[in-house]
Amino acid sequence: MIKENHEIILFDGVCNLCNSSVNFIIQRDKDHVFRFGALQEEPGKSLLSKHNIDPKNTDSIVLIKNGKAYTKSSAALHAAKKLTGAWPLLFGFIIIPKFIRNGVYDYIAKNRYKWYGKKDSCMIPTPDLKAKFL
Repeated sequence: MIKENHEIILFDGVCNLCNSSVNFIIQRDKDHVFRFGALQEEPGKSLLSKHNIDPKNTDSIVLIKNGKAYTKSSAALHAAKKLTGAWPLLFGFIIIPKFIRNGVYDYIAKNRYKWYGKKDSCMIPTPDLKAKFL
């Protein structure tokens, strides 16, 4: 169930890097802030539409927080802010101009399938993690 205080992370469900990133976040989300959904699945598509994000032009994670959608490096940095350990310190990079941050992000996103591989279908959460997914 999605509560008002949950932040939603939409990700490329067939991307190995993205799936690893989701697992990384889940392990460090001790306050159970995040819920997850694949960009390719209906709940993800619906949220993209609601926030006027074209799924054909979205090569990014999307963070929906307090009714606002963040993409690319902004989404990653806002998500890091809620993790346990030293990860919230990464939010300091928000001061770097967005075109620079997103340039690095886009370079990684463009090469993610080549470097990390791709699945044939979206990740299926284990029964223990099913409640964290849309």
